[in-house]
Amino acid sequence: MRNHLFIKLCGLKTEEDVDTAAEVGADAIGFMFADSPRRVDATTAIRLIERIPSHVMTVGVFRNQPVDYIRSLANITGIGAVQLHGNEERGHFAALRDGSWTLIRGASYREPVPQCGQMGEDILLLDAPTPGAGITWDWTRKAFRSPGDEWLLAGGLTPDNVAEAVEITRPWGVDVSSGIESVRGVKDSGLIRAFVKAARAVA
Repeated sequence: MRNHLFIKLCGLKTEEDVDTAAEVGADAIGFMFADSPRRVDATTAIRLIERIPSHVMTVGVFRNQPVDYIRSLANITGIGAVQLHGNEERGHFAALRDGSWTLIRGASYREPVPQCGQMGEDILLLDAPTPGAGITWDWTRKAFRSPGDEWLLAGGLTPDNVAEAVEITRPWGVDVSSGIESVRGVKDSGLIRAFVKAARAVA
């Protein structure tokens, strides 16, 4: 048996979404503040975050947005972590170090494999070559090397393939968004439950 697998469910938008995520034991819940069909405004995020137990990490996801905007929205909503999922440079992470947020970097899988902490982040999220697209990438390759200690596997994960992905890559955690949707941008409570159950079965 593995140690506890960290599970992040991302792009949640409704009370049912966050209630289900908390009920099934998600470790982190992500809210999209970048352009996306999953985007929420600050008012919605505040309302949803109020429903989430304090032990669950709340994450704001940003993509190529100004540091001042990120800091302002993070402070207003009270999120616990900031995820930068674009082409942000080291300066973005350094500038956000003055807050109390956990910093997460979203990076595409490539050679050499990105390593956790390279840009000053606390957690690395390793995504498909087209990040945020929900596309499964070839994590079955024998040459796969771990990006470090605290890293999340993302990219096309579903209730049907997450167990295999965890067995092969041995990540610290997993991240899912489109794989728990009935249609693009709309989460499905049944898929949320199935994903967490499948991931926990090998954790």
